[in-house]
Amino acid sequence: MKAVHFGAGNIGRGFVGLLLHEGGYELVFSDVAADLVDAINQVDSYTVHEVGEGGTDKVVTNFRAINSQVDPQAVIDEVATADIVTTAVGPTVLRFVAPHIVAGLAMRDPALPPLKIMACENAINATDLLRDEIRAQAEEGWDAIAGHAVFANTAVDRIVPAQAPGEGVDVTVEPFFEWAIEAPPFGGELPSIPGAHFVEDLAPYIERKLFTVNTGHAATAYFGARAGVDTIAAALEESEIVSAVARALSETSALLVAKHGLDPDDLTDYRETILRRFANPALPDTVWRVGRQPLRKLSRHERFVGPAAEAAERGLAVEGLVAAMGAALEFDDPEDPQSVDLQRLLREQDAATFTASVTGLDSDHPLFAPVLAVVTARQEALR
Repeated sequence: MKAVHFGAGNIGRGFVGLLLHEGGYELVFSDVAADLVDAINQVDSYTVHEVGEGGTDKVVTNFRAINSQVDPQAVIDEVATADIVTTAVGPTVLRFVAPHIVAGLAMRDPALPPLKIMACENAINATDLLRDEIRAQAEEGWDAIAGHAVFANTAVDRIVPAQAPGEGVDVTVEPFFEWAIEAPPFGGELPSIPGAHFVEDLAPYIERKLFTVNTGHAATAYFGARAGVDTIAAALEESEIVSAVARALSETSALLVAKHGLDPDDLTDYRETILRRFANPALPDTVWRVGRQPLRKLSRHERFVGPAAEAAERGLAVEGLVAAMGAALEFDDPEDPQSVDLQRLLREQDAATFTASVTGLDSDHPLFAPVLAVVTARQEALR
């Protein structure tokens, strides 16, 4: 069996690639980073170091890498004969992956089983986004290749911090991981990925992860940055930050109960597990890495405004989430372009314009007024 994985970075090697290897697949990484591709091809194994309670070292073998910018045809040839294609490149990069898959599907032997395609991104229904890109780029050829693939959405969760210099292609990760994959598209022919679990309805898993892990991680970063703390683990040594993050997550859990009927006790256990993961002192994750791109994280369908808007529409509490947004407005990192833009916009725009443009909320939305209040408070502090 062969898997082609787009994105040979830390998530690709330390999470998706590892689980595909454990499923018995020969791995082909595709990336545009020449140095990384060369480094992968210079070794015959790499180690995934799980750090923290219960962690162990896992060795990955039987892989190679292709520079898709230098040799796109080699990637297309691999896609044409693969069993699985996965991605971990970021949602905005999927459109650059699509042409290789379109060409690979066009070359695929019709006698082969359909190619199983899964985008493993931090976004809701990322595989649907990739399929839409493939369909658009295939144009009139879509009908001819559509039957050569099946597309399944996934929800992925594993903390992979920035890697220390000198580790080569080894990757340091936390022991915990979760890879949920929707089962219906496969029609009973599930791919062999022992570490993943297949579910009938993926939506609750995606939103549980995004509105707990992603919301909690970013909230910890912004409260930590406000407190002058450098790492995520150190931030969670501060009781006030723990309380603030817990309050925001209790609000997203209330939404998940109301929206998906998830069990409140299970969500309490899940939140506690998440906070223990964040507090893992063996993970050298900084508030500056996790908090980067605050404008994206404050946008309409992201981890703060997304759940808070739905909660407000249902009359649920949002004070904790709005407080986290207030902390995000103070995120000031001169090395992060979005942080620089955020602070500039706060100085240049009036509060109502800023709130509408950054959060995408209409002025008559029930969340608009509380967010406007924290925007106004931040602007007054900047004067």
